[in-house]
Amino acid sequence: MTSPIDIEGGGTSVVDGEPGPETQPEVKRLQGRSPGQLMWIRFKRDRTGVICAIVVIGYFVVALLAPLLVKLPGTDPYTLYGQDPTYADKPVLDQFGLPLGYLGGVSGDHWFGVEPQYGRDLFAMLVYGMRTSLYMALGITVLVMVTGVVVGLIGGYFGGRTDYWIGRATDFFLSFPQQLFFIAFMPVVTSFFVDPREETPTYFRALAMLIVLWLLGWMGMARLVRSTVLSLREREFVEAAKVSGASPWRIVRKEILPNVVTPILVQFTYTLPSTILSIAFLSFAGVGFVEPTPDWGRLFAAGARYAEQDPAFMFFPGMALVIFVLCFNLLGDSVRDAFDPKSGR
Repeated sequence: MTSPIDIEGGGTSVVDGEPGPETQPEVKRLQGRSPGQLMWIRFKRDRTGVICAIVVIGYFVVALLAPLLVKLPGTDPYTLYGQDPTYADKPVLDQFGLPLGYLGGVSGDHWFGVEPQYGRDLFAMLVYGMRTSLYMALGITVLVMVTGVVVGLIGGYFGGRTDYWIGRATDFFLSFPQQLFFIAFMPVVTSFFVDPREETPTYFRALAMLIVLWLLGWMGMARLVRSTVLSLREREFVEAAKVSGASPWRIVRKEILPNVVTPILVQFTYTLPSTILSIAFLSFAGVGFVEPTPDWGRLFAAGARYAEQDPAFMFFPGMALVIFVLCFNLLGDSVRDAFDPKSGR
């Protein structure tokens, strides 16, 4: 073996013609990723989930910007363009009260047509109706999720008598037939606080629907969280936290709650569109939002009245609702697969 050759001015050496340490190829270090980062990477690879997420976000943006969007065609959801003398020079209805033109009166001024008999702009009614339904459903869903998670965590972790009485309360609320109870209970709630001879304010109708949908909506989330917590509380990391002297609050917050995030998010993506349909059902049945408040359910109720005269009136509201519910359900499947690769489609 030849001896090392010192190079002047440097610290490198060559032994048997091999490069020194400075010329060794740099080794790429492996970096660990958190479960959240892995979930995000898997979700971005799912094109269906990404497209559905963009569509869903777009719906909320459109609903938020509804007052600005209706200024583009210069319309609003309350003006009766078919009866207001101010717009007599631009007739939108014929002598029978039906929209002039094709597809329910689609034109440059009325992008989605107009409502028969009254001539209200359907585009303005739809975007304002989306605003009413989406953001009210979002608030109700968040309240339902928080209630269900808290009840499920308490019952699942503490067990015993606590779990027993919580379970019986859950069974009690589950015994109510939801659809019939919605219709029957809404007038009862409003009659307690509003004189039947007076018109019920819109904000109070919204509050009454929130109370009814919240009281009858948290049980499924509570049972799901409870069943997950029952299996988690016997795991080794929970036992180790108990041995170390951690308080029940800290164990629930630090050890158990992070492990139930997946079912919570997935259930959220299924509960929100279901809540939107429930709000629309109440308005369709006449116990939710009423004239002149724009709402998806009211649009369907009006479309049912105009089905024979103007079938096109139902087209745009129906397509908007179908696309939103479909995209949100597909988004829920994508979120579930991103958190749990073994359940991939």
